Amino acid sequence: EEAVREVVRGLPRGAVATYGEVAAEAGYPGAARAVGSLLRRSTGLPWWRVVAAGGRLAPGDAEEQARRLKTEGVSFTAAGKVAPSALGGKR
Repeated sequence: EEAVREVVRGLPRGAVATYGEVAAEAGYPGAARAVGSLLRRSTGLPWWRVVAAGGRLAPGDAEEQARRLKTEGVSFTAAGKVAPSALGGKR
C-alpha cells in the first residue's frame, strides 16, 4: 500500500495516471482495482489525479474529480473523459 501511496503522492499538479499505471509503477501490475480500493479509503492523497482506463472518471465522484482536474488545467473530451493527451502521469 505504501508503494501505491508514494506513486500517487508523486503525481504533480495537472498530471493524470490510470489505476493500472499507478499499480504497475508501484510494482503491482494487474492490481488496478486494488489501487482504486486504496484510494477510496485513504485520505490526504490527490486521488482526483487517478482515473480509469480510457480517461473515465471515478463513479460517484466524477463531478468533483472533473472540477479538481479542470482547476489543474487538465483537458477533457466532449464525452467527459480526460483527454488522451493528458494521460500518462507526466512524472
